[in-house]
Amino acid sequence: MASVHESLYFNPMLTNGVVHANVFGVRDWVTPHKMALLVLLSELGRAGPQLGLLERRRLNRLLLPLLQGPDMALSRLRKAIEECCPHLAGSVHIRLKLMAEGELKDMEQFFDDLSDSFSGTEPEVHKTSVVGLFLRHMILAYNKLSFSQVYKLYTALQQYFQKDEKKDGADENEMELTNPEELDGKMEKEELDGPLREEEIACSGPLSQKQAEYFLSQQASLLKNDETKALAPASLQKELNNLLKFNPDFAEAHYLSYLNSLRVQDVFSSTHSLLHYFDRLILTGAESKSNGDEGYGRSLRYAALNLAALHCRFGHYQQAELALQEAIRIAQESNDHVCLQHCLSWLYILEQKIFDSCVLLEHSVNKSLHFGLPYLASLGIQSLVQQRAFAGKAANKLMDALKDSDLLHWKHSLSELIDISIAQKTAIWRLYGRSTMALQQAQTLLSMNSLEAVNVGVQQNNTESFAVVLCHLAELHAEQGYFAAASEILKHLKERFPPNSQHAQLWMLFDQKIQFERAMNDGRYHVADSLVAGITALNSIEGVYRKAIVLKAQNQMSEAHKLLQKLLVHCQKIKNTEMVIRVLLCMAELYWRSSCHTIALPVLLQALALAREYSLQYLASETVLNLAFSQLILGIPEQALNILHMAIEPVLAHGAVLDKGCAMFLVAKCQVASAASYTPQKKIEALESAILNLNEAKAYFAKVDCKEQLRDVLYFQARLFHTLGRTQERNKCAMLFRQLHQELPAHGVPLINAFK
Repeated sequence: MASVHESLYFNPMLTNGVVHANVFGVRDWVTPHKMALLVLLSELGRAGPQLGLLERRRLNRLLLPLLQGPDMALSRLRKAIEECCPHLAGSVHIRLKLMAEGELKDMEQFFDDLSDSFSGTEPEVHKTSVVGLFLRHMILAYNKLSFSQVYKLYTALQQYFQKDEKKDGADENEMELTNPEELDGKMEKEELDGPLREEEIACSGPLSQKQAEYFLSQQASLLKNDETKALAPASLQKELNNLLKFNPDFAEAHYLSYLNSLRVQDVFSSTHSLLHYFDRLILTGAESKSNGDEGYGRSLRYAALNLAALHCRFGHYQQAELALQEAIRIAQESNDHVCLQHCLSWLYILEQKIFDSCVLLEHSVNKSLHFGLPYLASLGIQSLVQQRAFAGKAANKLMDALKDSDLLHWKHSLSELIDISIAQKTAIWRLYGRSTMALQQAQTLLSMNSLEAVNVGVQQNNTESFAVVLCHLAELHAEQGYFAAASEILKHLKERFPPNSQHAQLWMLFDQKIQFERAMNDGRYHVADSLVAGITALNSIEGVYRKAIVLKAQNQMSEAHKLLQKLLVHCQKIKNTEMVIRVLLCMAELYWRSSCHTIALPVLLQALALAREYSLQYLASETVLNLAFSQLILGIPEQALNILHMAIEPVLAHGAVLDKGCAMFLVAKCQVASAASYTPQKKIEALESAILNLNEAKAYFAKVDCKEQLRDVLYFQARLFHTLGRTQERNKCAMLFRQLHQELPAHGVPLINAFK
């Protein structure tokens, strides 16, 4: 089931992934890099009529990241300009060379000439445009410099240019030793409007206010939407420490440090950074300025709320409850209804760990709608739908509830919650066993374009919702025997969500489960057993269940039964109904293999009652197949054939390939057993029909490479061909059976006692 990500409930710093920096002690100043940008703007104004439309468009797209981003080497700046307009890059280089190799008065004259850009009835640059504001900031910053500072700037410009000249000389020497064709198109792979790389943000001095704000907003957006494109945790922390070294009271840098620590599950550092963020927020007076006298109290209550969320994320529920009580107390004293609604949402999450109750959540949804909090109300509806899906509510009612939440999403353009809603629908259809509908919902999300405008051209496609949907898609392909496609999806998941990212555990679990199923199908139980440890580390319940399956396949019945009994008690306690039904079906198979056929019947009836009560249609169909098999064993194949018609249609429509093969194999067994009392002519027809069903089952088993079941089908077919006197077909089946029998170990139990 798709989880409603708990960290989405409250984020005072993040508005659409952007960090809002309020206070920063360092002003904007003139640097050699910014002088190079000023030269570029000046030359762009001169060459205006001569530039083509495509070149001008490329330069306009290039300017914004250059103006907002950190300082860079002159060589890289030149390469970027050359890609857009080679002629203009040469002009910029010549102008800089004349200024750097000339006298100080040349730089003075250059800044005096910049003011002419705003003169005239139709100026080249509008004062309020992005370029105009940049020019005005630089002119003002230069005019405020003392003579000694102007001289230092001129010296820095000379060093900036000379460093580029030396690098060009070294590059020319290297080109003599390398193939020139290898150097072509290197800059084509570099995207200036993409996320910053580690070497690009290395700065000898402090960043200016605008550069720091841009850097923080960009990295916060990437952490939210596309973690793989953000800086590595160590590199990002290094840059944040560099920012805090020049201004320790920069509150927003502390908050980004908190988000960065959460990536690596560092409890101490994340708590430390979060507390520092709110401390600095109070000390700088940023909250008081925007919220009047309530600023101090507001910071305290939201600090307690965020601390509760942090402890809840790491599983410290007692500490989270204490922090949440503190947040509720301060919010009640301040009469802050918005904060109280956030507290109520987190209180439901904490109470859910103890007992199931929808009362708090329903109250939270109603109050959130009343106070105009659509984001919080929608998350509450998502949580209600998730809980009621586990409680066995009808799918049509759940989809109606999700439809109502979707109206909120589209009305308020909450694209992130639209993604969560579709992922939730995918998981619900999977829970109910409707694989076709789940596949449709998964493809809907993958083909959607996010409505949210995300910075630096990053699409919102690396969230938990996409990870959940892609994992379901991989498992659906594996169930249908498309293992190559499933491997490609998992490969894509590994690239999109590296092992150190926060959503990597999702695909890791699905990857282990798919490998486990393939090993079991292939009869390699030792390989499957080795995968159990990895599954248990990611999901303890799933790991214990898989261990019992391996023990059952190895004919260790008593050990498997003890494990399943413990798992059944635990799952009943935590109300994991889906796993309870699967455990009951596995126990019924143990009873068959132990020749305790009558004991299996009440177990199967209990599983069927649970499956129908909780609307788990596919598990109900699978249970009916097991009941039909029990009736076949007990000697009433006609009755087994009758109830097979109730269950086989959903299995063939939505089931896995292995389940389809088992169902058709069971139909053939029942047909053969029923034919014993038929007339000779009718018996031959029944056996011919059974052979056709066995051919279909054989095709299914071959698709998933299930050699053990394939061997049983071949044995059964050989017996039927022998009965019908078709010697050639019998010998062919017998030969194939012998090949598989030599490859696989013997089952050790009669063929009739094995359903799957």
